[in-house]
Amino acid sequence: MEPGEPREPQEPREPGPGAETAAAPLWEEAKTFYDNLAPKKKPKSPKPQNAVTIAVSSRALFRMDEEQRIYTEQGVEEYVRYQLEHENEPFSPGPAFPFVKALEAVNRRLRELYPDSEDVFDIVLMTNNHAQVGVRLINSINHYDLFIERFCMTGGNSPICYLKAYHTNLYLSADAEKVREAIDEGIAAATIFSPSRDVAVSQSQLRVAFDGDAVLFSDESERIVKAHGLDRFFEHEKAHENKPLAQGPLKGFLEALGRLQKKFYSKGLRLECPIRTYLVTARSAASSGARALKTLRSWGLETDEALFLAGAPKGPLLEKIRPHIFFDDQMFHVAGAQEMGTVAAHVPYGVAQTPRRTAPVKQAPSAQ
Repeated sequence: MEPGEPREPQEPREPGPGAETAAAPLWEEAKTFYDNLAPKKKPKSPKPQNAVTIAVSSRALFRMDEEQRIYTEQGVEEYVRYQLEHENEPFSPGPAFPFVKALEAVNRRLRELYPDSEDVFDIVLMTNNHAQVGVRLINSINHYDLFIERFCMTGGNSPICYLKAYHTNLYLSADAEKVREAIDEGIAAATIFSPSRDVAVSQSQLRVAFDGDAVLFSDESERIVKAHGLDRFFEHEKAHENKPLAQGPLKGFLEALGRLQKKFYSKGLRLECPIRTYLVTARSAASSGARALKTLRSWGLETDEALFLAGAPKGPLLEKIRPHIFFDDQMFHVAGAQEMGTVAAHVPYGVAQTPRRTAPVKQAPSAQ
């Protein structure tokens, strides 16, 4: 054919053998690529009255030490300006972060087994931050792919009055005064502390450890120890072994965990349950352990493990358990847990607490 000479029209050729099968993987590959670009569909938020609601403050969920310093030293206007300038920089994870991730892992399992049920964990970000700081919080939550749809930002006012409206089962904060307010309102609450070193925790099983007296139970027994000593306490516990202790501030949270555990048990998954609970108490098993266990039984509750330490330090045992959170009413045990790498939370309830300050220390809008 000479250059420039028009080509003769050609008949379309039939696809050769294997052409369709060769194209299929290419199409599937392209489909997967574009599916990954599309926004992932998130589950529907449950109605608060149907869920186990965990309210977490911004400074419990994220590390905000630098922001707190700016607020304390330079005031609220500079604090807000700094947050706006850095709103595209995600916060680093705070002490409650692994706990929240574990809650979401449990939710995924529950939704696989019970697609239409709203009896799951619902996480609410509860903060007295100003609304304009919310963009950085939202960006941080999206950065870590957390499912937190409910926010409460109160612009400098205390958020405690909203906890009941959100049907809160547990409130975690870095602000001890806010936690005390919540406890006074009858809401399970604790001040959360970062561990002194990072320890890997389970990615597939939520582990929660509780002290007994003044946490799950009332402080009745601690009052007797304080007033009359250990010998009288042992006598009292023996005499009242079959009388259940009154409930403490976190009894309701253990009850909620137990309810969700039973949903896995009913599917034959007791041994593979993604929730595990622990009683870690300074009580002695022989002299005062029976009353604690019988009290739980009378409530229709149980813990997966019960560890009676007879006054021994709790930190080394918690290091073996590696819970996502440990609740105790005494700062001595909280500090011991921190030293061993455990995220510990102080429950300010009962006779062991120090008197309240008359004037609270100045806190940043995020310092909860």
